[in-house]
Amino acid sequence: MTAVQRRGGLLRFVPPFTLALFLGPLFAGLLWTLGPAFGYLPALGGERLSLAPWQALFAYPGLGNAVGLSLGTGLTATLLSVAIVTALFAHWHDSRLIARLRRLIAPLLSVPHAALAFGLAFLIAPSGWLFRLFWAPLAGPVPPDLTIVQDPLGLALIGGLVLKEVPFLFLIMLAASGQTATAGQVAQARGFGYGKARAWCAVAFPQLYPQLRLPVFAVLTYAMSTVDMAIILGPATPPPLAVLLVRWFNDPDLAFRFQASAGAILQLLLVAGTVLLWLGAERVIVRAARRRLMAGRRGGTGRFGAMLSAGTAITVFGTATAGLATMALWAGAGRWRYPDPLPSDWSLDAAVRHGPALGGHVATTAGIAIAAAGAALVLALASLEAGQRRTTANANGGRGLVLLYLPLLVPQVAFLFGIQILLVQAGADGTWPAVAWSHLLFVLPYVFLALGGAYRDLDPRYFRTGLALGRSPAALFWRLRLPLLLRPILVAGAIGIAVSVGEYLPTLFAGAGRVTTVTTEAVGLAAGGDRRLIGLYAVVQMILPGLAFLAALIIPAWCFRRRRGMRTAA
Repeated sequence: MTAVQRRGGLLRFVPPFTLALFLGPLFAGLLWTLGPAFGYLPALGGERLSLAPWQALFAYPGLGNAVGLSLGTGLTATLLSVAIVTALFAHWHDSRLIARLRRLIAPLLSVPHAALAFGLAFLIAPSGWLFRLFWAPLAGPVPPDLTIVQDPLGLALIGGLVLKEVPFLFLIMLAASGQTATAGQVAQARGFGYGKARAWCAVAFPQLYPQLRLPVFAVLTYAMSTVDMAIILGPATPPPLAVLLVRWFNDPDLAFRFQASAGAILQLLLVAGTVLLWLGAERVIVRAARRRLMAGRRGGTGRFGAMLSAGTAITVFGTATAGLATMALWAGAGRWRYPDPLPSDWSLDAAVRHGPALGGHVATTAGIAIAAAGAALVLALASLEAGQRRTTANANGGRGLVLLYLPLLVPQVAFLFGIQILLVQAGADGTWPAVAWSHLLFVLPYVFLALGGAYRDLDPRYFRTGLALGRSPAALFWRLRLPLLLRPILVAGAIGIAVSVGEYLPTLFAGAGRVTTVTTEAVGLAAGGDRRLIGLYAVVQMILPGLAFLAALIIPAWCFRRRRGMRTAA
């Protein structure tokens, strides 16, 4: 054991403690969902194992449609998102377009899923902004009789998922490109006569995709089991499977809990089966691509593909931005009749009438988000510091990454009901700490992933020089690492706050209706028709993470205002 390891003390126990903290509840929740799925839940009279919950589940008339919607919308949205990002990088990886789109990433990633869904609904509805601008001047003052939002095929839900997941996968691809030196290899392939896109797909993409695989599975899991976006954009009769399960969990007839638990396990099996199907498709595509490469086809200029990929990406980013702008307009609108393109007057009546209630929700949301993000930062920093002090810090990096993604690869509805049972038995359900702890389960992976790259990329020579000068590892952590990593730490904290603000199901299950946040209230308003109030709550949803990201930019600039080099490093 080295001197640095001896000085680490209890710090070396932080990584296993952190893993246990968010993996333990995951497995416990799955176990306590599995019991009721087979009829065992003594608190509700289920004292022996039975297949009755599964029989009731499969006897439900709309189950097939619900399963089909979950599979169809989730798989289609994931395929489209991956295809859009891959085509964009294939044709434009060395252009200014990537840099320009990169500037929009942080604002779009900070927007909660529900807020983006509301923005899209306000934009594409028959009386939405798009039809006011382009349909009304041609067709008159009557909106078209179309079912666009909550359409039976789930097309609006697919569109909303694509708008949210394309920026996420774009960021992952951007980070992977920065860690893999493929530019020279692509240039060499082009020197052999391959087209720009074909050279990138043949040389760069096979090296980048392994880093993209787990994020893609996280996207697939969320898309197949989303509840908040499905309530806002998806069909209601029947709804996707996850929405149907939440209805059963909240049904006054407690007997539905057994049926809902069986459905939650079915949701888990569907996601697992789809992931296996994706892995199988990967092998088929690899074999087909290898045969095409061996055939020696170089490919053409790819101008049509370049224009199509750029147009699609710009449409995605532009639609998301326009939807958020529409939502902001409704939040401050007074009178806005169809087909007027803009409100005829402006009013803050909704904010004034609902200000006290909204203020309480904002305080609760901000408190929970700060607590969850703060705890996640402490655990992530301690785990990363412990890893840096070990000589085998990266020995199990791949396995650790899989474990880190595990809470994101399991449908929330599959284990949150089990966690709710545990909280009820402990008398902690419906409390503020329980909700903050449930948020931590999902905040911690994102904070760790956001901070890990910057932490490991920090030049180790600073640390070695400090040790040679007689400083302790603890002193170097406080005097060197934290100042140099101030901006990445604050950005990771802002990401954690954004994730917490957007959490719907964890608040619903752990809060038991007694702890409500801006997100749960906003989704609850989706069934109403007050667009001004919905817009107000959605804008507040958007502002809270925005303030966190703004602070992540301002604080380092102010702290290092007299140190130009530190401002650049931070």
